Amino acid sequence: MTAAAAAAAAAAPAAAARALELLVERGETLAVAESLTGGLVAAELTSVPGASRSFRGSVTVYATALKGEILGVDGTLLAERGAVDPEVARQMAAGVRRALGADWGVSTTGVAGPEPQDGQPVGTVYVAVAGPSGVEKVSALRLNGSRADIRRESVRSALDLLAGELGENARAQDTEQIGGNGCLQP
Repeated sequence: MTAAAAAAAAAAPAAAARALELLVERGETLAVAESLTGGLVAAELTSVPGASRSFRGSVTVYATALKGEILGVDGTLLAERGAVDPEVARQMAAGVRRALGADWGVSTTGVAGPEPQDGQPVGTVYVAVAGPSGVEKVSALRLNGSRADIRRESVRSALDLLAGELGENARAQDTEQIGGNGCLQP
């Protein structure tokens, strides 16, 4: 395992715990849609004691067709661009959120290797988050290392993206509650 992979492996549990803590504080739920990570995001989340307070479940949609059939990803998009695409990641996150009745959805799609896929090189990964009030964000990753390294870093990145969005969303709500400019009103 490379030093970067070891750091990612160590950071993922902390990111999972932080995301779940924020979800519990907010009284919100999470669902996960995974492709290249094959259930690793869900495994990381469920390794945290008390995860069931906010984690609803996951869908592993490894086959491209299932992304459309189960999560509602646009079939034309999948046919034209393939599964490794930022819009596919966004639609997967929104789709799992709907399918599992969660407040937040997270998704992973990409190429872990050993061969390129859909014209995309190994290490091309997209992680996405969809949440309440139209929150949608996609991160494009260009990862190096072994197949295992790429998958581990994808998990950490997806959980970090979620925790970041939960934190940003919470700060925006706090700002609105205290006067809109971050200062307490007299």
